Amino acid sequence: MGLDIKALFNLGYGLYVVSSNDGNKDNGAIVNTVMQLTDSPARVAVCINKNNYTHDTVKNSGIMNINVLTESAPFSLFQNFGFKSGKTEDKFAGIESFRSENGLLVLTDYINSFISLKVEQYIDVSTHGMFICTVEDARTMYDTPTMTYSYYHKNVKPKPDDKPKKGYICKMCGYVYEGEPLPDDFVCPLCKHGASDFEKL
Repeated sequence: MGLDIKALFNLGYGLYVVSSNDGNKDNGAIVNTVMQLTDSPARVAVCINKNNYTHDTVKNSGIMNINVLTESAPFSLFQNFGFKSGKTEDKFAGIESFRSENGLLVLTDYINSFISLKVEQYIDVSTHGMFICTVEDARTMYDTPTMTYSYYHKNVKPKPDDKPKKGYICKMCGYVYEGEPLPDDFVCPLCKHGASDFEKL
């Protein structure tokens, strides 16, 4: 019967900007895996791809903020926080924000709430790191719907170009690799997913 990886897209995910700081520069990344574990004390788990610089800054600093994105977030926000590297880019340049009590940035626009977290435990889960965190602060900013992974794919992410092309398309972000064959070790330059997340056009 085979593995249909698209079945995982039907799991209920939100989309978030995790903000962090490496000691000199503010940074952030898009994540889709944030879940509440307990309510007393309030604990949350966050998974971050190890290829993201934000993974390293959170692991080193032990703190992060979760910015809960709303359905009004434009694709340009995902391009900024999801398709660039914090090692070389200032992702908060030109982005309206303020600092929470833990000193990390919070987006002013396109969020309905933020949660400040302190890392208590780190679990290596192969391609990602899972951070088990205690909630130190949490605030609701606006009463607006949270952006889900499904909403993003249906309404925010640009649709692939209708022109016929030969190559492969990334199932995660829509990047098109033109040519044959797709190298086994190819990594998407936008979302950093590997060849297994590409399908033939």
